[in-house]
Amino acid sequence: MTELLLVRGSVIEQDVEAIVNAASIGMRGGGGLDGAVHHAAGPSLLEELRAKVPSGSPTGSVVVTGGHASGFKAILHTPGPVWKGGSRGEPDALAACYRNCLTAAHDLGIASLAVPSLSTGIYGYPIDRAAPLAVKTVQDWIAANEETPLKKIIFAMFGGEEYAQFKKLLGKHRSAE
Repeated sequence: MTELLLVRGSVIEQDVEAIVNAASIGMRGGGGLDGAVHHAAGPSLLEELRAKVPSGSPTGSVVVTGGHASGFKAILHTPGPVWKGGSRGEPDALAACYRNCLTAAHDLGIASLAVPSLSTGIYGYPIDRAAPLAVKTVQDWIAANEETPLKKIIFAMFGGEEYAQFKKLLGKHRSAE
């Protein structure tokens, strides 16, 4: 059985084997969480990404790297969709980000994973739309993958509004406050 938790904080602060990084399609680091992940992992992360995806990676995809200096076994980089009103495939692309990250973690034999709120920062996806989609996608994936080695998934919410939205949806799940 996979445990689903909610915490207030960054994915890079969690005691897990792997984290999800809210990456850009260029896969070269940047601001926000992406910049923090690159800072924690060190310059060898950028070297690995340049070698693996010299032209970047499309929205909804996952690029798996080592954890480098971060101490994580793996970092799963996924570029979420930029919000353009919701009628240009954003919901499907956002769901794909979560599903593909969980599948990658499963395939790697990861037991614990920290996941942020994807696309709700500078990409502008409204949190009141993104949070229910994220939670449903993760819950559906868990239900369809009962034999997964992934035993703990932590939604790690850095911002207060994100945390509040996810808490409303995950009331029956444990919050590590």
